[in-house]
Amino acid sequence: MNRQKGVAVIMAILIVALAAMVASALIWEQNLWLRQVENENSLAQAKAIATAGTHLAAAILNNDARNIVDFQGIWAQALPPMPTDAGEIGGFIQDQQGLFNLNNLANHGKIDQKQKAKFERLLELLNLPAELSNSLANWISDDNATQDPGGAEDAYYLELHPPYRAAHRMLTEVGELSMVSGFNKPVIDRLRPFVTALPRPTRINVNTAPPEVLYAMVDGMTLAEARMLTGVRDQTPFSTASDFHAALPRIDLSVADSDFSVTSHFFLVTVNTHFGRATTTVWTLLDREGNLWPSTIWQKSS
Repeated sequence: MNRQKGVAVIMAILIVALAAMVASALIWEQNLWLRQVENENSLAQAKAIATAGTHLAAAILNNDARNIVDFQGIWAQALPPMPTDAGEIGGFIQDQQGLFNLNNLANHGKIDQKQKAKFERLLELLNLPAELSNSLANWISDDNATQDPGGAEDAYYLELHPPYRAAHRMLTEVGELSMVSGFNKPVIDRLRPFVTALPRPTRINVNTAPPEVLYAMVDGMTLAEARMLTGVRDQTPFSTASDFHAALPRIDLSVADSDFSVTSHFFLVTVNTHFGRATTTVWTLLDREGNLWPSTIWQKSS
């Protein structure tokens, strides 16, 4: 009898322990679910704040001058992190037409040799292989025959794992370079401060271009001379492309005014937000065409 009572006591203890474990697991799962719901809500709130920040940037661009774009404009003033209800927002706007438009390498589907030569000057300055210009030009152009060193077409890409074909169209954004032969992450990171991918051919805005881009665009100019030019224009922005031409440091430097401008249509808006436990960054490429409200070309977030 005592032995049976002892077994019963042990069974009761085991049942209580099992019930406690089940209850603990249920509570843990409930807490996890609640935390996931809170995180999703925080992320939704953070993205909503970022959307508001992007609309604010569009309003700034809409109200800013359109005839001459330079770093003295309101758009160029970064928004430092500012508190919101249970969160924070900050961001900045970058003129994309001060950068080399990679899509200029092809004109109506055909490789533009003049633009390709300028891109090669930039690659050389950045200590990157000149052959990268061939692989990118082949990727963008509609010609499926490769002849230049470093070029790559469908036959090359179809042998990769997984296989794919060359796009034969414009890049949507710089990140797509990772699909192009030779463009690994270090190469893309090296290029990113100086290049962009815009949906139509563009001129270089001489009022916002970094010296490296001006060096690439003006054959024969030294980087030191390009830096001198940017120092001058940051004090007194150029009013016309002809003013830039006249300011070149040597008379033997020749440029085509059709390659340059003092205005811009494309701007990249970066908004950083924090809400609760969620943090997100939203990038938006805006097109400020004519007197219309800036339109969204693409948007991505992390």
